[in-house]
Amino acid sequence: MRQDLAFVFPGQGSQRVGMLGDAIAAFPEAATVFEEASDALGFDLQALVSTGGPEQLNLTEYTQPALLAASVAIWRVWVAEGGVRPAAMAGHSLGEFSALCCAGVLSLQDAVTLVRERGRFMQSAVPVGVGAMAAILGLDDEAVSAVCEKVTAGSDEIVQAVNFNAPGQVVIAGHSAAVEKAITELKEKGAKRAMPLPVSAPFHTSLMAPAGKKLDEVLESIAITSPEIPVVHNVHAETESDPAKIRQRLVEQISAPVRWTSCIATLQSQGAVQFAECGAGKVLGGLLRRIDKSASCVYLENPDDLMSAISALAD
Repeated sequence: MRQDLAFVFPGQGSQRVGMLGDAIAAFPEAATVFEEASDALGFDLQALVSTGGPEQLNLTEYTQPALLAASVAIWRVWVAEGGVRPAAMAGHSLGEFSALCCAGVLSLQDAVTLVRERGRFMQSAVPVGVGAMAAILGLDDEAVSAVCEKVTAGSDEIVQAVNFNAPGQVVIAGHSAAVEKAITELKEKGAKRAMPLPVSAPFHTSLMAPAGKKLDEVLESIAITSPEIPVVHNVHAETESDPAKIRQRLVEQISAPVRWTSCIATLQSQGAVQFAECGAGKVLGGLLRRIDKSASCVYLENPDDLMSAISALAD
């Protein structure tokens, strides 16, 4: 184990058709994960990821199991190839489920079916096109939250600050029209950029509360065990070892903000200076540079990068 190493797992927005194609071809462990996930889901997840249309992949009930499988595939290759054990883990939104699966809290079969149901519940809470999310760059957390509160006040529609990703980067979400209005006001307040995100529901808002109730019911039948590697949770940026509390955090997470800056701070307070992004894309490494320029992050999606990282980070 390396006490200074933490693994981080990406959430929605990192998906793309063709992700992990080279890794699936290069490592049998990665291919096996997609086979196991496909069996659990009842459809060919690898085909969706490899050759499917982006419209389907971007629907949250498909995005979530696809990203989770991608992260677990990379983790299993890391372990099989002798990669050093990290001291802690954290995942961004959906990535928290990936982290918990890799930490032994959830089985792969349970995890992919659980997050597909989670995606369905989220989508049914707010139909496609009704909700939206956008990343706001260049304003502090308090300024973004204040504008969201102003737009929501006295309106039947809401917009909320939901992802505190890094200093100067906050994601807002809610009803599409309210998000658009907030974007206009945030630009007037000095926001440098406002970027719509490729997601199909307003995650982590109060609109997701009905989805949380449904997820709680499903979680009652899911086996949850204590983590083999500590996982920092989005809701409060702390670790949990009690399976009942882990279940509660996962229910709360659907309608609570992702406190990612605080999650990174917790990992650093526990000794992490080296990070590894386990899964598709490089989103979390980019956020890490915004949080702390001195922190180092390696990326594991590409086979060459993964093998290089295994060698470089060996005990």
